Amino acid sequence: MTVIGITGPTGAGKTTALHALEQLGAVVLDADRVYHRLLAESPAMQTALVQAFGPDILDGDGAIDRKRLAGAVYPDRLEELNQITHPLIITAVMEEVEKARTEGYPAAAIDAIALVESGLADRCDVVVSVLAPMEERIRRIMVRDGIDEAYARRRALAQKGEDFFRSHSDYVLENTGEDSPEAFEEKALGLFREIVAKR
Repeated sequence: MTVIGITGPTGAGKTTALHALEQLGAVVLDADRVYHRLLAESPAMQTALVQAFGPDILDGDGAIDRKRLAGAVYPDRLEELNQITHPLIITAVMEEVEKARTEGYPAAAIDAIALVESGLADRCDVVVSVLAPMEERIRRIMVRDGIDEAYARRRALAQKGEDFFRSHSDYVLENTGEDSPEAFEEKALGLFREIVAKR
């Protein structure tokens, strides 16, 4: 089974690329979804976060309130959050990869915006970055999330630049904006077929 890491900045077209992988029979593992599940279900993560950020991050039922946690973390303590959560996320994601392997999937795609920084990239056979021009990404984020241009631009600029993704990837999927979504999906299908066939 091929383990493919998918990363890239917001608005570049990762969802379309992941859809292409699903068409090839791959299982898609969303690191964000795993993180949210662990926030709700993992005593180890909950205990560590309360120790680090205090009981004010809990709601009235004793569960972690994501908004309160974000308020305690930003802007100065993101690295501290990552040091606590990334190892637990990696363990949980790799458990799902092994489950997919035993179930006979031809490939597993790990979707993570912090794929490289978290260390998940080191667990992948190949890393693919999905990239698109900044202005095209801003336009897509505005439409997708229903936000104004200034907010979309701030979100786009807060992320790693193209050079970072290019230098940490085995392959780059360019989503130029000249391609229709269907054409980009075909481009992604071609690349992923090639990757899986090599393994």
